[in-house]
Amino acid sequence: MTPWVKRLLLLNGIAYLLTGVVQVIPWIYFAFIPAYIVVRPWTAVTYMFLHAGFWHLGFNMLALFFFGPRLEARLGGRQFLWLYFISGIVGAVLSFAMTPRSPIPIVGASGAVFGVLLGFARYWPREKIYIWGVLPIEARALVIVATMASLYFGFSGGGGNIAHFGHLGGFLGGFLYLLWWDRRSPAARFKAKAQAPIRRSVGSNGTDIKRWQRIDRNDMHPVNQEELDRILDKISADGVDSLTSDERDFLERFSAR
Repeated sequence: MTPWVKRLLLLNGIAYLLTGVVQVIPWIYFAFIPAYIVVRPWTAVTYMFLHAGFWHLGFNMLALFFFGPRLEARLGGRQFLWLYFISGIVGAVLSFAMTPRSPIPIVGASGAVFGVLLGFARYWPREKIYIWGVLPIEARALVIVATMASLYFGFSGGGGNIAHFGHLGGFLGGFLYLLWWDRRSPAARFKAKAQAPIRRSVGSNGTDIKRWQRIDRNDMHPVNQEELDRILDKISADGVDSLTSDERDFLERFSAR
C-alpha cells in the first residue's frame, strides 16, 4: 500500500462516517450541485469525499486500492495526487458544462478514480482485470467500454442515478494531466537528450550503464525494484540498444533522484 492511496482511503472512510453514518456534518453543503457552483465553488473538491451509501464507497475504494498503488509507485506521490484531484475536479466541471441548471447533488470519488484507472491503463494497457473476480478484460478495453457506456447513458439519460459526465470528466482530466506530465517529466527531458547523436556513442552508453547501476534500490517500491532488475538483466544480455524508450525513461527517472 503506497502512502497517498492509504491516506485517500482513510479520508474517504472518515468522511463517510461523519456524513453518512453518524451524520454530524450536513453533507448537502459539500456535495456538488451544478446549479449552485457559483455560490459553492469548494464543492468541486469536497464532493469527491462524499458517498451515497456503503456500496458506493466500497466500489470506489476497491478500485482505488487495486489501481492506485502501482500508479503512485510509477508517477510518484505528488504527481499521483495531482492526477487524482484534477480528474475529480474536471469531472465536476464537465458535469456542470453538460447540466448547468441541474439541482441534483453529485457525490463520490468516481471521477477521481476513473482518472486513476486511465493512468493505470496508460502504463499497463494489457494488464488483465477481472470483473467481479471472474470476467477477464484488459485495462485498455475496460477504459474504452466505460467511456462508451458513460457517453451512451450520459446523453440518453439512462443508467440510473449515476453521474456519467463526471466519469467522462475523470477520464478527460486524467488524460490531460498525463499528457502534460509526459511532456514535463524527467523522462521527457531524457527523450529530448536521447535524440542527440552522442547518445549512440559507445562512451556515452557506458557512462549511462554505470549511472543506472548506481540507482539506490532502498527507496524504491518492490514493483520498481523488479522492473530495474529486469531492465539491467536485459542490458547485460542484449546491450543498451535493445532498450525501449519507456525502459530508458524508467532508468533516467530513478537515476536522476
